[in-house]
Amino acid sequence: MSADNPPPLIVAISSRALFDLEDSHALFERDGIEAYAEHQRRYEDEILEPGIAFPLVRKLLALNEGAAPDAPRVEVILLSRNSADTGLRIFNSIQHHGLPISRATFTSGEPTWPYIRPFGAQLFLSANPESVRRALANDVAAATILPAKAPQHRHDQLRIAFDGDAVIFGDEGERVSREGGIEAFHRHERERAREALSGGPFRAFLSALHDLQAAYPPGEHSPIRTALVTARSAPAHERVIRTLREWGVRLDEALFLGGRAKGPFLEAFGADIFFDDSQHNIDSARLHVATGHVPHGVSNP
Repeated sequence: MSADNPPPLIVAISSRALFDLEDSHALFERDGIEAYAEHQRRYEDEILEPGIAFPLVRKLLALNEGAAPDAPRVEVILLSRNSADTGLRIFNSIQHHGLPISRATFTSGEPTWPYIRPFGAQLFLSANPESVRRALANDVAAATILPAKAPQHRHDQLRIAFDGDAVIFGDEGERVSREGGIEAFHRHERERAREALSGGPFRAFLSALHDLQAAYPPGEHSPIRTALVTARSAPAHERVIRTLREWGVRLDEALFLGGRAKGPFLEAFGADIFFDDSQHNIDSARLHVATGHVPHGVSNP
């Protein structure tokens, strides 16, 4: 590790993204808060199973191995709409699974997004679409995670994949494509090949992840690997490459798929999570890997 450690990467996550709480949530939807609270108290010593984002969180926290206790490289914050009383089962499960998560907010049904910024989080993952939209509106990278059981383990490396337009970059290209078609898009990108793209909602998170990754030697032994997985193809590739170069951000892999379904490529990459703004791409990706929907840009009015 470099002697000049970057500030910690801070990720905020909801309890339904971290653990499999779908039976409890269904009970809440069907019978209300009192039945839900009684259920959580009755089973507070019964450990929750890992949820869709659990492997991601475990790998993120594993990056603290060898770091000083008062200078972690990564911190994960729990933001939950449970009360402190019903949240006891969640903390019991965190401790059982050996996750070093100590900071949490329980809001008793109120929104959790206002606490993202005070914690300094660069990323927010939640099963609540409205919370994600509010976080994005307040300039925090955020994605909606469709709850499910934890996916199968693929790699010890932390592997994160990003879509380009409307995620890492602004949605300028998508707007041109929608208004004028693919030929207009390619002409637009050729003419502006040396003009940097604007930053999207995940630019700051990507930069923070890059700073963390840069503290490790590059190559196969790095604990972090990143990928751009985009529907773009030549000649629209050049502007992307030049933009990342201007930003000083490294991505280990870049897949220019020209409209091919992304899911099989993400499985081949072994992504722990993939972020995309298009519900069509999310539907393909989630058959293969954990996905986060970024409700931003022209695809998400």
